[in-house]
Amino acid sequence: MGAPSALPLLMLFACCWAPGEANLSQDGYWQEQDLELGTLAPLDEAISSTVWSSPDMLVSQDSQPWTSDETVVAGGTVVLKCQVKDHEDSSLQWSNPAQQTLYFGEKRALRDNRIQLVKSTPHELSISISNVALADEGEYTCSIFTMPVRTAKSLITVLGIPQKPIITGYKSSLREKETATLNCQSSGSKPAANLTWQKGEQELHGEPTRIQEDPNGKTFTVSSSVTFQVTREDDGADIICSVNHESLNGADRSTSQRIEVLYKPTAKIRPDPPHPREGQKLLLHCEGRGNPVPQQYEWEKEGSALPLKIIQESALIFPFLNKSDSGTYGCTATSNMGSYKAYYTLNVNDHSPVPSSSSTYHAIIGGIVAFIVFLLLILLIFLGHYLIRHKEPTDKAHPGSWEKQLTSWDTAKDYHQGTSGGIQVIVFQGKTDDHSTLGIANCPGQEYCRIFYLIFPKLQNPSLHLVYSLL
Repeated sequence: MGAPSALPLLMLFACCWAPGEANLSQDGYWQEQDLELGTLAPLDEAISSTVWSSPDMLVSQDSQPWTSDETVVAGGTVVLKCQVKDHEDSSLQWSNPAQQTLYFGEKRALRDNRIQLVKSTPHELSISISNVALADEGEYTCSIFTMPVRTAKSLITVLGIPQKPIITGYKSSLREKETATLNCQSSGSKPAANLTWQKGEQELHGEPTRIQEDPNGKTFTVSSSVTFQVTREDDGADIICSVNHESLNGADRSTSQRIEVLYKPTAKIRPDPPHPREGQKLLLHCEGRGNPVPQQYEWEKEGSALPLKIIQESALIFPFLNKSDSGTYGCTATSNMGSYKAYYTLNVNDHSPVPSSSSTYHAIIGGIVAFIVFLLLILLIFLGHYLIRHKEPTDKAHPGSWEKQLTSWDTAKDYHQGTSGGIQVIVFQGKTDDHSTLGIANCPGQEYCRIFYLIFPKLQNPSLHLVYSLL
């Protein structure tokens, strides 16, 4: 499908610029051009072939349009933008790789609903193509009908999205140390994608990616293989094949294959409780591991002729431990891949205490508390001593009682006088009908004495020497 609106222009230029089927040379003279009657050259060739090279007719470079190359993922949308600085009263036109006009200015020329007008001005013509297919790839032309016709090319590259890879080669369970070979394939990529292998988080080094062109001649099928030896740690592992391609924009496109590895069993014996004592109930658990999991367990004691019968599933039971139970016990775990024997030595006579982390913790806390109490006692002793020496008289609640004793020593039945640190100290005892008092008075020569006393019911003849020694 061509551009019907271009025919009148073609006839006009053919009539006015190419009389006698001639062309102009670079020197300004007409030259003949062989064109069969009834045929039309493409519009841009017909116009550009009639260029007058006189300096007066040169076209400004400002009328040269410009575009840009675009890359789009298949199924996406691409925008073609053509701009010109000096349009010289001419319209811009977009055409596809088949030279079919898509838009001439704002007028649609090709009936394809995927192609829409984005912007049309004298200086710009932009169109969009949605749901781009691989067939849309190619060179698109933007033209402006000046003298001569000027064009700009825009190359659209369509990326083919690779299909999700497919892993083949895994048929059944593998035995330990067996070699496995897996194949991976992905089709539809353009350009050709790259394949990588992983086992869990570990990278596997597979063969280089092989590339084969698809029947459509545009996309490619890629394939790769990987070979590795399996171990028991590979049981349940995922072998991952990933496809890397620019059309994915970093998105993950991978397939995994979980493998099963058969291997011989292993076992270990776990006591419950961990530190058995005489008189306790003890269970020895035989914990087997393997693929398949061991289904048969057999217990024996070294020095015993017959296998032990007191078992519960895979555990050996001791209802009441005694010293005769001491010895070495063996557990044999068996599966169709083989068997494994584990040993455990039981010593009932071992009464050594087991260190407890909680006991150690409590001992540390107790030591800290004792140290704090000791510091508090020391502080109280020094504080009491300080108060005894520096406390001001505060006994104002009984002004008639102790003031009288302090001013008249006759009321004290007995007293002892001495010095302490250069200060006169008097130890005295007072007695009334219903109670006795024992006090200490510090009289440094002022009008009052600092007095500290205790009241006891019916105190009889206390030892003044003992009281004095407490000073």
